[in-house]
Amino acid sequence: MPTDEPKPILLSPPHLSGAERHFVDEAFRTNWIAPLGPNVDAFERELAARLSSAGAEIHCCATASGTAAIHLGLIALGVGPGDLVLCSSFTFVATANPIRQLGAEPVFIDSDDASWNMSPAALRRALHGLAAEGRRPRAVITVDLYGQGCDYGAILPICEEWNIPILEDAAEALGATVDGRPCGSFGAVSAFSFNGNKIITTSGGGMLAAPDARIAERARFLATQARDPAPHYEHSVAGFNYRMSNICAGVGRGQLLVLDERVARRREIFAEYRRALGGLDGVEFMPEPAWSRSTHWLTALTIDPARAGASRDALLTALAAERIEARPTWKPMHLQPLFAGCRMFAHDEGRAPVCERLFRDGVCLPSGSSMGDADLARVIDACERALAPARPAHGAAASIAAARSV
Repeated sequence: MPTDEPKPILLSPPHLSGAERHFVDEAFRTNWIAPLGPNVDAFERELAARLSSAGAEIHCCATASGTAAIHLGLIALGVGPGDLVLCSSFTFVATANPIRQLGAEPVFIDSDDASWNMSPAALRRALHGLAAEGRRPRAVITVDLYGQGCDYGAILPICEEWNIPILEDAAEALGATVDGRPCGSFGAVSAFSFNGNKIITTSGGGMLAAPDARIAERARFLATQARDPAPHYEHSVAGFNYRMSNICAGVGRGQLLVLDERVARRREIFAEYRRALGGLDGVEFMPEPAWSRSTHWLTALTIDPARAGASRDALLTALAAERIEARPTWKPMHLQPLFAGCRMFAHDEGRAPVCERLFRDGVCLPSGSSMGDADLARVIDACERALAPARPAHGAAASIAAARSV
């Protein structure tokens, strides 16, 4: 039955290139349908090549999810019952869940205003505070949020000074760089996600990356049920069913071929949102420091209700009414019922954590690389009507077309 409703605009849907079919068809042709196979091996090599730089070779292990990669990474770093793990609070719960699942205790670290990522000041304060109690964290989990890397120029020296390894949760930041170096290459272990909403997808899957080949090899062992070398099934330690399938890896290989194009489009989308909406009172976009090149996996901004024409929640309601999917920014882990009672170190001692304000006022707009200019204009016009109802519509579609013609 015909309907006058506009088509929905999703937050970040999968964007296939067509190249995926070649690798998937090859898997079917050769009957490599079961887990593991040539696509898995090649996907690991190809992603490792993208992450490696002069003098810094990276090794990869493809996993069933980004969460599995974090879990294996924490095991590789020796995290176990009773250990402390410092973790960014402003993140998705998958970052912190494996800490608890290993019997360790998360200690949450605030964001800073400059990057929205882990605050180096709060990290240093946490290390000194815990040391005064005679406690030493086993690891630090940084999170490269919304496609932007952390301030590793400040964080790495702090962790090196205290001799504490970093697990870099780069789930949202494949293709981003910090000081020209790829995100996912800063940690003793790093983790990526290829969930359906990520910048590239394998339908579902993840990747563990490490500069130490032994860590990647150990992860492969544990992720394949920890089967010892023997003609029969021999097991000395508990393992997991955490490996990626050959079919999913084929999708990933095709996606990896267009990663740079996907990054470029998401950066274009962010730039257009900022150009069109950045002048509105109370609207502040996630900053991109000089040392960062973000993918802008999701375009994120905050709405100050005292200055803007509406609150964050009012904007979400207005967009939903027009079938436009938008979401609040991540609710910090220290505010989650799951982690009630866990410690939290704020960016500014004695002041409310930065990440609480970013959650209270923050929103993510549709950012998928498959979004055309007409849909982008539709989102911008809907935002303007909600945030500046007294301002005449500026005609986003015409403005985007004019910008493209320059």
